[in-house]
Amino acid sequence: MRKLSVACIAAVLLLAACSSNQPAESQLSSKSAPRQSEYETGRVAFQKMYLAAREWAGDAAPFRLQSRFTADAPVAEGKAGVWRASFASPAKKMLKMFVWSGLVGPDAPEPGVSFSAEDTWSSTNTSDRVFNLGFLTTDSDKAYEVAQKNGGQKLTTKDPKQPVFFVLDWDGSKNQLVWHVIYGSSQEEAKLRIAVNASTGEFLRVEK
Repeated sequence: MRKLSVACIAAVLLLAACSSNQPAESQLSSKSAPRQSEYETGRVAFQKMYLAAREWAGDAAPFRLQSRFTADAPVAEGKAGVWRASFASPAKKMLKMFVWSGLVGPDAPEPGVSFSAEDTWSSTNTSDRVFNLGFLTTDSDKAYEVAQKNGGQKLTTKDPKQPVFFVLDWDGSKNQLVWHVIYGSSQEEAKLRIAVNASTGEFLRVEK
């Protein structure tokens, strides 16, 4: 009987040792797993930056949102790994740029939300006119779908790696918020620009 008890105790201790090692091994593997790049649609990334902007200034209002194209980004989903939003504070008469990054790599921006120094802003500048968040009801993924149906698909079929990026701003002449879906690596080298109503999701025009 005594031998049996000793054997049982040894077995229990062995099981306890094994179970206690499992969480440590699990934690070790989770810590060693490399972080993966994250990609978001414009509206999702914008909301993250908006929270930071309101901490900077209680009356902070956006006037531009723009993505940065990277080769691995799922552009067909209207997503990007880097989004830049510009906000103005009418009370301070200042502007501040915020950047959200989900990228991983030596040349990637700091992950999460970062921001620039303040700069002067004037409400008389029509290119920096702020807009109300309530107008942004159509996200960048929908804007991309509309752009594809109105000329973009010809370019992406010809070149599946065609660079695409997004710009959101207020059109003062038409009093509407507009997504500009730009097929190219920059404004200057754009092959096609499609304007989409950011409130209704309707195609507006071919800009180039």
